[in-house]
Amino acid sequence: MDDETAEIELLEQNLNKTRQISQRMTSILNSFDTRLVKLEKSILPLYTSTQRLNKRASNIDKALLKIDELASNQEGSAVEEGIILRGPQPGQLDVYIDVLERLNAAFAFQSGSQDTARLVETGAKKLAQLYTKLVAEGSSGSVVSAFPSPLLLELVAFLRTLPLPATHPSHPAAPSIQSALKDAARGYADMRGQWSRKGLEAKAPLLQDSSDPIPAGIEFGQWVEELVAVAEDEGRLLDDLSPLPTTQISSFLHNPLLSLLSDNFLSLVNFIKRALHTHAFMALSAYEYMISLQSKCEVVFVGRSEFKDGLQSLRNVCLRSFPEFLVDLKIPKDPGGTVLAECILSTAKYLETLPEVQSAAGLALATLGDGNWKMGDGKQVGKKVDANASERTLLEHYAHDVVTTAVGTLNNLARLPKRVQNPLLTSTFVLNNISYLRSHLIGSSGLLSKPTQEVLQSNFRMAKATYFDASYSALLNSLREQGTGKAAVKERATRFYDSLDEVVERHRGLGVLEDDDMGRRELADEVVKLVVPSLERFISKHREREFSKNPTKYIRLSVEEVDSRLRSVYR
Repeated sequence: MDDETAEIELLEQNLNKTRQISQRMTSILNSFDTRLVKLEKSILPLYTSTQRLNKRASNIDKALLKIDELASNQEGSAVEEGIILRGPQPGQLDVYIDVLERLNAAFAFQSGSQDTARLVETGAKKLAQLYTKLVAEGSSGSVVSAFPSPLLLELVAFLRTLPLPATHPSHPAAPSIQSALKDAARGYADMRGQWSRKGLEAKAPLLQDSSDPIPAGIEFGQWVEELVAVAEDEGRLLDDLSPLPTTQISSFLHNPLLSLLSDNFLSLVNFIKRALHTHAFMALSAYEYMISLQSKCEVVFVGRSEFKDGLQSLRNVCLRSFPEFLVDLKIPKDPGGTVLAECILSTAKYLETLPEVQSAAGLALATLGDGNWKMGDGKQVGKKVDANASERTLLEHYAHDVVTTAVGTLNNLARLPKRVQNPLLTSTFVLNNISYLRSHLIGSSGLLSKPTQEVLQSNFRMAKATYFDASYSALLNSLREQGTGKAAVKERATRFYDSLDEVVERHRGLGVLEDDDMGRRELADEVVKLVVPSLERFISKHREREFSKNPTKYIRLSVEEVDSRLRSVYR
């Protein structure tokens, strides 16, 4: 117990000491608290004043920064304005575009002033002027590969981003920019059109009377095809390089080209009309070529009628050529002698050439209608006209009328009074012409129907029979029976050889089938078959009767020699 009491007393003592320490600590802390309160009351006014000063200092710094920024911006605006007003400098298009883009962005996103809009408008106009200058430089020479330049492509790409009323309705510079770009686009189209016209004008075919008609017509068609191709290429370039996406500008490009096309169409038609009979195939070949270009022209020159009008005028000339050729064939022009008549030469050349323009000729004849090319002469009562005849059939009908007209004119020439007086000359003249027409057309023209070929064959047979009658009737009549006495036989033999000499003499320089070696050989064979058998019968019949003691006095030439003499006429 004593130990425990002692421990309790010790604990109580310690507890009292702890209590005393706590009281002292509390007193000290209270003293600190009082002092802090006093310190706070003393410092608070100073802290408040310090905050105001810091805020003022911050505001002053911000004001200074803003002043510096405004000064800097003012200096930058002056520089940008100078760049815009000077215009794009060589090699500095990117700098100019960047400045214009910044000004345009400043106006769009920061509610820019009218001055900014004015600078944007000025910059756009300066670029439009540069665009026109680059187009003019690219359209002043003959080097097609240099156009368009990379600089022009870069410029066009930017011009298409400028504000327009359709995309920026509230932009005050948009209407002026659109007007400037529209003028630039029109200038582009006009310059390129004039440049293209200048190049094509130098290539325009030269129309001459000495030109081969069909190649000349094809050459004209090829020139028109080149013009259409140039217009098509330039149209694509216009779509790529126009600063404004509008279709109305294409008329400024096409006007110079279509004006040139119309002028050349007019020149061609007037040239052909001057001598339609000579230049008809030029018209037909050009018309045939034009037909193949018609659909392409309607696409390239959409809404324009110049090509259609030119084609129509050319078509009208082609339609006129068919009846006028028949009229020309009816005009009797006697060449004299046995040379070929103009109507025969024209017919052969015409029908040999017609297949080369068969498509255009068939189309034109179909437009005229079957038989209407006779201009009323060919309308026969009861003759049936096929309204649905094919173009091939119409060509055959027209060829038939050409042949019959030429043959009719030839027969009219043979009936002229001065020719009737010389049957041998006239019959040779007709034979030469009919044979020429027959040899040049049958088997080569390709447009002769069977009735037309029969017309030629029949007239050839008649011409040959007339020629034989005029040339050899006296020779053959001399061998006919005219009495049986020796004197009569001697007289007939004498007359035969005298007539033979006369035939040979009359044929000297007559010019029978001069340019037809095979025809002369065939004619010689027929003459020999006509004359020699009669002579053989005469000689064999009277040789046995011994009509003379000296037969060689009257039978001056043997059968073989007569054969050779007759053939010599046609060598």
